Amino acid sequence: MNAITQWDPFKELDELQSLLSTLLGRAPVRKDGGKDEAMTVAEWAPLVDIVEDEHEYLIKAEVPEVKKEDVKVTVQNGVLSLMGDRKFTKEEKDKKYHRVERAYGSFVRSFSLPEDADENKVSADFKDGVLQVHLPKSEKARPKNIEVKIA
Repeated sequence: MNAITQWDPFKELDELQSLLSTLLGRAPVRKDGGKDEAMTVAEWAPLVDIVEDEHEYLIKAEVPEVKKEDVKVTVQNGVLSLMGDRKFTKEEKDKKYHRVERAYGSFVRSFSLPEDADENKVSADFKDGVLQVHLPKSEKARPKNIEVKIA
C-alpha cells in the first residue's frame, strides 16, 4: 500500500538555503524537529554607527560583554580594523541552558579610511560596551575661510 505524504513547497527552498549557507561558510538554518521555529547561528559582528563632523570621523561599535583587553584596533594601508572576541562562559553545574541565541567568538570589521582622515592620529576609548574610534581629519583637508577685503 502506498503512503500519502503531505507536500511542503518550502522544503526544497529550505534545503537550498542550507546548502548555500554551507557553501558560503555560514552556519545553516536548523529546523528544530519540524517545529515552526527556525533557528540560525549568527555570525557575530558588532553593529556600528559612523558619524562625521568638521573635525573628525567617529565610529561607535557595540561590543557588549567584550572586555577591553579582548578588543584590538589597527590601521594599516588606509584600512581601519576592529577585532575582538566575545567569550562564552561555561555552563555551571546547577544551571541548565534552554536556549543560547547570542553569538560568541571572534569578530573583525574593516573600513576603508577616507582620504582626509589622518591615520597617524587615530585614538580609541571603551566605555559601557561601546568602542569609540576617533579619526581626526588632516589639517590640509579642512576648508579654510579666507576673508575677502573690499578695496
